[in-house]
Formats: sequence, structure tokens, C-alpha cells
Amino acid sequence: MSTSCYLGIDTSNYTTSVAVASEAGQILANLKAPLPVKDGERGLRQSDALFAHTKNLPSLMEQLRTILHEGEIPLQIRGVGYSSRPRSVQGSYMPCFLAGVSTAKAIVAATGAQEVELSHQDGHIMAAMYSAGAIDTLLRAPFAAFHVSGGTTELLYVQPEGRAFTVRLLGQSLDLHAGQAVDRIGVAMGMHFPCGRAMEAAAATCVGKVPKPRVSVKGCDAHLSGLENLALDLYRKTNDIPLTAAYTLDFIAATLLKMCDGVRDAYGDLPLLFAGGVMSNRRIQGMIAARYPSAHFSAPEYSADNAAGVALLCRRALLAE
Repeated sequence: MSTSCYLGIDTSNYTTSVAVASEAGQILANLKAPLPVKDGERGLRQSDALFAHTKNLPSLMEQLRTILHEGEIPLQIRGVGYSSRPRSVQGSYMPCFLAGVSTAKAIVAATGAQEVELSHQDGHIMAAMYSAGAIDTLLRAPFAAFHVSGGTTELLYVQPEGRAFTVRLLGQSLDLHAGQAVDRIGVAMGMHFPCGRAMEAAAATCVGKVPKPRVSVKGCDAHLSGLENLALDLYRKTNDIPLTAAYTLDFIAATLLKMCDGVRDAYGDLPLLFAGGVMSNRRIQGMIAARYPSAHFSAPEYSADNAAGVALLCRRALLAE
């Protein structure tokens, strides 16, 4: 005797992730392995990321095997969801996702489970909804979702539909992504890539007055390229890592707030959901929540790259059949 579960696999350019959702829609496991980046570097080539995923996946799957069989009733994989591309739009492609695709298809072939192809962005949105306890609320009607990471800084109009979402771009950073800015500034100050946690920790120790950010936002579109120059100029003048970190994070938060204002002006009182690795930052969350207290945020483990949303969307798609 066994009970069904749903496996999710996501192989982004930063993290190898696998997760399992129960028949009831609870995340039973959410496992991750970061991709190794050498000190002083600001990312990985796609070929290196693909190789790292190939090394990480066997050990993560072995951990999952233990979890699937540790209870009195073993879990049987009914469906395997996987991220095949960054976004659900034509032309969206990154080679690093091939590692997850091939692993998922091998499991499907060996077990007879059903496969569900999804996007990395869909997974981020669903994981944030789950973590925020907002699935029932947000699946009823359209909402605005921010996906803020090292690979994208976008404001999306999200319509729950079919196995995942219909997503329309409302606004974005027209140059540098928020996560890129954090990593470039952090590496320049001697932090190890990815720099989000170190930047947040440094900002928390800031005791000086943080300069007021002068952001560049028009409607729902933003420019973040100026942040790198402004922050590094502040660091050169002050040699103050906590101050520079706080300024960097405050600049990003102020930019996102202006984008929120833009979407509310254009589309009315849409619910707001924040997903993506940058949105695990508590300082940024706090600044946004102070202006928009009804906004939904995910916990850090579901905001950074993970496969939980992919597993949950796989379950949703198969239960709807």
C-alpha cells in the first residue's frame, strides 16, 4: 500500500533543487544544493552550471529516496514536474535547465509517472503563494507578481489558468537586474557570490544615516544600472560596507515601491505577490510592507530558487485531469 506524491525538479543558473508535494498539497521535502562559484567571480557559465547540476542531482535524489520511504506508508511518485526554461514565453531558453529535464524524463520512463513541463518563473510564483498562505486567495482572480532575482526583475500580470498561469509583462528593469546589482556591489566589497545574505547581514549593522535613493522609474519600468555606480562611489568615499549595503537594498526597495505605485495607478487595487531570491531580503520586505501592508511575501526558503512551486503545480495539473 502507498500514497501518491508529486516530484518537482528545478535546475536554475544558481541552485539545483528538488521537492516533493503530498496528495494534500503540503511540501514534504524542499532540498537544494547551490552551484559553486569561485571567490571574486559573479556567476557561472552555462556549461559550468550544467556540469554542476549533473553532479548535484544524484545526491539530492538519494536524499529524496530516503524521505519517500521513511514513513509507515511509502510514497509513490504519481507525477514529475520540471522547469524546462526560465519563463513561459517563446524563445525563453537556458541550457542549465537541460539537467533537470533529462533527470525528470528518466524518472518518468523508469516509474511510469506522468510528466508536467513548467517554467522556472511559474515555480517561483507558486512557491511564493504557498509560503505566503495565499494559494486559495490568489488562485481566484488576477494579481500582480514581482519576480526579483539575479536573472530577472519583472512586474507581471498573472492570471491563474490551466496547469499554471498566463503571465503578461507589465514592467521590468530595462538594464541591470536587482540581484545582479547586489552581487556586483557585494563582490566589489569582498563578499562571496551570491551576495544576498552577506549584504543583508551587513546592512543590519549600519548605524549611519543612509542617503536617500533617487530612483529611475517611469510607469512600471525601471532602471537599475545607476545603482552599481552610485553604491560603489559611496563605498569608495566612505569605505563603509554596512552603509553601502543598506543603501543598495534601500535603492532596490524604493524602486520596487515606485513600480507598485505604477501598477496600482494603471490597474487598480490588484493583490501584490513578491517572489524571487532578492525578495527573501527582510529589509526590502519591511520597506514594501510598510507602504503596502496587504502584500504577500514568501519565506526565504521559498523565495530563493527552489522546486517546491514546480511540485505543487505538477500536483495541481494532474488533479485537474
